[in-house]
Amino acid sequence: NKKQLKSLSTDTIEGWKKGGTITLNLSQASLSNWAAGGQNSISANGLVSLFANYKKNDHIWENYLEVGYGTIKNGKNQGWIKTDDKINATSKYGRKAFKNWYYAGLLDFKTQMISGYNYPNDSVQISNLLAPGYLTIAIGLNYSKQENFTAFLAPLSAKTTFVNNQRLADAGSFGVTSAIYDEQGNMLTAGKKTRLEVGGYIRLFLKHEIAKNVTFQTKIDLFSNYIDNPQNIDINWETLITMKVNKLISATLSTQLIYDDNVIIELDKNQDGVIESSGPRVQFKEILGIGISYSF
Repeated sequence: NKKQLKSLSTDTIEGWKKGGTITLNLSQASLSNWAAGGQNSISANGLVSLFANYKKNDHIWENYLEVGYGTIKNGKNQGWIKTDDKINATSKYGRKAFKNWYYAGLLDFKTQMISGYNYPNDSVQISNLLAPGYLTIAIGLNYSKQENFTAFLAPLSAKTTFVNNQRLADAGSFGVTSAIYDEQGNMLTAGKKTRLEVGGYIRLFLKHEIAKNVTFQTKIDLFSNYIDNPQNIDINWETLITMKVNKLISATLSTQLIYDDNVIIELDKNQDGVIESSGPRVQFKEILGIGISYSF
């Protein structure tokens, strides 16, 4: 009957909260006969952030998607160089256990869109789509009293690293097992394109309005591999500060800190360009922009 149809229609949307933000930041500098020196430059940075969350009775289901890309061009004779490139999708489902705690499972996937290079050398590719890619599957408890703070604690999780590029896999990039060669340099075994780690996982999320029209949010992921050096914690810490000028204009400051002892980074080179030392290192990225931001 009509009452049942109306009730069914209401129930299909009841409990859902959906929305997102689209941000585009642009900057440009032009110099002419500038005695102090410098270069013309133009840059653009964009971010699309979407969410669809469900919470009703004893169930919660949170879904997030972030796609970001940034690029810059310096001088007339230089090409475009990317400054940001990420795809991050997360889905987390929970069923109430007690008070504000839920039994929960999480699926998280991270990668990038296009090739990356160790500039100014733009002839050798060091990353690409699914090189690397990270897939994390975790089961544990989720604390969710309010939307502004959540804590997910997973004693059982699996983290898979993908390197879908054989040359990079052979080099052992991003922690996968590298190729094996004989004394003459002939390859005996090709490098593996995946690496599986089993361990414990923690994700914390906090969002807070620190002043009128100024919002601070931070998310940190911690992972410990039970089998290989569990004391070395993998860290992925992202922070975003948004300052709204009006409905469309805003300023944003975003940072990302990464540490993974399986990711080896060149530390020093001699005058001939030969690598003298390499090892794990803290990776840090910061982006400051002023531009258009639309929320819905």
